[in-house]
Amino acid sequence: MRRSLKTVVLIQYTEYFLFIYVCKNLFYLFDINKFKMKLLKPTWPIRFGHRKKVTNRSVSTWSPLATAFNTRPTSRPMFDSMRERTGLFNKPELISFEGFANLKEQAISTTDQLIEEATSNPTRPMVEIFDELSDTLCKVADLAEFVRIAHPQSHFASAAEDACISVSGVVEKLNTHKGLYEALRDSVRRGTSGDQHLAELFLFDFEQSGIQLAESRRRQVVALNDLILQTGQRFMAGAAKPRRVPRSAVPANVRQFFSSEGDDIIVSGVYAECGEAAAREAAYRLYLAPDASQHSLLATTLEARHEMASICGFQSYADRAIKASTMETSANVRQFLDILSDNLYDRAKIDFDAMLKMKKQETPYLDQLMCWDTPYFTHKAKTQLLNVANSDFSPYFSLGGCMEGLNMLCEELYGISLKAEEMLPGESWSPDVYKLGVVHESEGLLGYIYCDLYERPGKPHQDCHFTIQGGKLLPDGSYQNPIVVVMLSLSGGHRSGPALLSAGGVDNLFHEVGHALHSMLGRATHQHVSGTRCATDLAEVPSVLMEYFASSPQVIRRFARHFQTREPMPEDMLHRLCASKHLFGASEMQLQVFYSALDQHYHGPDASHRGSTTEVLQRVQKQYYGLPYVENTAWQHRFSHLIGYGAKYYSYLISRGIAWSVWHKYFQQQPLCRSAGENLRQGLLRHGGAVPPQKLLRDYLQEDVTPNTLANALAEELDHHKDHLDTVFKILQK
Repeated sequence: MRRSLKTVVLIQYTEYFLFIYVCKNLFYLFDINKFKMKLLKPTWPIRFGHRKKVTNRSVSTWSPLATAFNTRPTSRPMFDSMRERTGLFNKPELISFEGFANLKEQAISTTDQLIEEATSNPTRPMVEIFDELSDTLCKVADLAEFVRIAHPQSHFASAAEDACISVSGVVEKLNTHKGLYEALRDSVRRGTSGDQHLAELFLFDFEQSGIQLAESRRRQVVALNDLILQTGQRFMAGAAKPRRVPRSAVPANVRQFFSSEGDDIIVSGVYAECGEAAAREAAYRLYLAPDASQHSLLATTLEARHEMASICGFQSYADRAIKASTMETSANVRQFLDILSDNLYDRAKIDFDAMLKMKKQETPYLDQLMCWDTPYFTHKAKTQLLNVANSDFSPYFSLGGCMEGLNMLCEELYGISLKAEEMLPGESWSPDVYKLGVVHESEGLLGYIYCDLYERPGKPHQDCHFTIQGGKLLPDGSYQNPIVVVMLSLSGGHRSGPALLSAGGVDNLFHEVGHALHSMLGRATHQHVSGTRCATDLAEVPSVLMEYFASSPQVIRRFARHFQTREPMPEDMLHRLCASKHLFGASEMQLQVFYSALDQHYHGPDASHRGSTTEVLQRVQKQYYGLPYVENTAWQHRFSHLIGYGAKYYSYLISRGIAWSVWHKYFQQQPLCRSAGENLRQGLLRHGGAVPPQKLLRDYLQEDVTPNTLANALAEELDHHKDHLDTVFKILQK
């Protein structure tokens, strides 16, 4: 689309031009020849506390990074019209949405050349050709997938979606290219493939599609894959759909808690934190009632997965999904879950007993704790421990202050700095996106993190990390630096003040930046295994580890300061906050074990679910969870993770066990130790998925990583946090 002309007023002086305009809600005076900026005045009013006038503090004491992130970027048409334009992510081809067609065609052309090279007596190791194939397609597919999801302009999103579809077709062509598969297989057998671990990963990717099978069997696998994709997408859409019920189905005394349309009541969730027990129960029973369509879609998906795995030579779909992971086999996962379940039984019962006591105090006529109660009483207990409203913590966690904390952490642990950089016009998909250069003190630029942190219409309301470009060693010896996006959905950041994060929001920010740093600090030779491109139960380790930093008083103390006064968070508040994060941790972990065990049973060796997914749920809940199944409910029909994380839901627990082992061994006593940070980077982060997970972790932790050690690590973590909670309670009672 052609841009409308902008009127630019220039005031010419004898030596140079002066421009005065509003930039990021702060008034700056620009000397265009010398590019010097002077801050004229801040624009944030006093909003919190006792509304005392602050006269001796100024927001100008924030670092440049904090100042940048404490102000929401805005469009600057006058200034931008004077500058050279570029395309999305600084790709000239994407000045226009039409550039996606060019990127797609270039990728297809390069792919054809690489296929020809691989199948015609190549002169370089096969792994190098395959990684270049992977890099060529991922540079388009990953970028296009992000733009499809995040770009607010429909023509860009549509063009990106077309590119995704085209690249998916190319990938399908590669997955079924017998000549390409045989060339790789033969090079592995001859020992000329190059990196053996990566070659085997490429082979496994091929064989998951059944390319090694007879043609009729391979066609079965392709058809089953298509069926799984279609039913899975429909199941996920249905899992989030509100439940519409007749008004008569809802008890009259709780109807006011629900929205209505005509004669129907709309139940949009389980109302987990609602203070009215009857409303919680009604929401739980209605929202999680069995759904015939969801039942059919789930059963079809599970049956198709099991059949596909069997055709490809696996005992179960779980074995197929877990191969090449940290746990390696589904048997190891089940052993881990069983040991952890035993470890949790008594610990979780203590939590449930405490919640039941709270429930009896609140509603003496109800004497049984139910599944709809636990989120509410967990939230209530945390609020009581905090002793103040959750919102009273937020002024100490301005977005800029949190980014300053992350920068401090990076400098202390790794010798890297996060540098806010000005973007060229057209580089961003939205005016309120930040760009960070990640710069090492001796190695220089390591990569870029684009921070899309604010909510906007049409943007997915989820916290996530996207890889736009993976890192890899280039033929000339230079390194292709990674490019990633961190996405949150914050509000605020306008002239009324900076975005203020809740304690949970701080955890989420640190978690997603943990993924980004994994990409930045990785220096794998090959793109296909760089950064977060590794086993699922390993990929979450750096991000979960960052949550431990975000929960450490020694770390929070360094950056939690009031956004107006710069006063540090009072020690009493600080310790209450850190302790509250671990209240009822055993019962929450037991719930995650239950979810993981159900996922394994649905995808296990004796999986047969036609008509019986609820029966499986009842058996698994009785074995792994301390609260009873609620009759005539089928919450598995709402469990969308069965599609996205099929047979891998356990990964978070494994990652947490590993992350705790890392924290306890290297960081608990000195969270900001530089030698421990360097050891983490060199021993774990830099490799991505280039080393088999078991070997990588054994070498770094200097011990075997087994189902038993990880289950015991999680029990140890719970006991550590309980001791901390007891200490805090004793201090508060004095």
